[in-house]
Amino acid sequence: MAKLNDDRPLILASTSPRRKMLLTEYGYDFTVDPPSDAAECGVCSGETPPELVIRLAKQKAADVAVRYDSAIILGCDTVAECYGQVLGKPRDRDDARRMLSLLRGKEHRVHSGLCLWLRPEDQVILEIDSTTLFMDNVTDQQLEEYLDTNLWEGKAGAFGYQDGWDWLKVTHGSETNVVGLPMERLEKTIRQLDKLNSSWFPKPF
Repeated sequence: MAKLNDDRPLILASTSPRRKMLLTEYGYDFTVDPPSDAAECGVCSGETPPELVIRLAKQKAADVAVRYDSAIILGCDTVAECYGQVLGKPRDRDDARRMLSLLRGKEHRVHSGLCLWLRPEDQVILEIDSTTLFMDNVTDQQLEEYLDTNLWEGKAGAFGYQDGWDWLKVTHGSETNVVGLPMERLEKTIRQLDKLNSSWFPKPF
């Protein structure tokens, strides 16, 4: 496993297979250690979507950080937003249908909050990334066909950009952010930390 220069490992505080996939594809060495359910507390009154994802990313990282004497903890949270309405993970098929019906034919955004929690000094770095998308005005039949795939399960806004549907397009911002982890933002943030060892980064081909 690649380490920090003081021998600290990278810990992904998430059960998301998409975040794990992205970190792996970008060449990072890491360990998955998910936060407790209590760290996934939902929306607070008056929070904007960016405020929500930042708070949840920090909560997740903090929940896992106490398990380690020395580590870098990566917490992340992602939601979709349409005209101020927060769309998290759908509870069931009916909830997924409601979300997709709201999104179709409209521009919307996906927000991700990032938290890097450095142990043992408990230094916390917080970042936000937002991407704008447009969903075509899909028919009811197209919507039901998508729901039949069950690909909406566990995904903010009930859609997965990585699933390749041509009725969903990124118009501005990071595609990896829509998948669940804004890699461009993460790499920029990591490189700003002068304590990091170069071995932590993917080796050039």
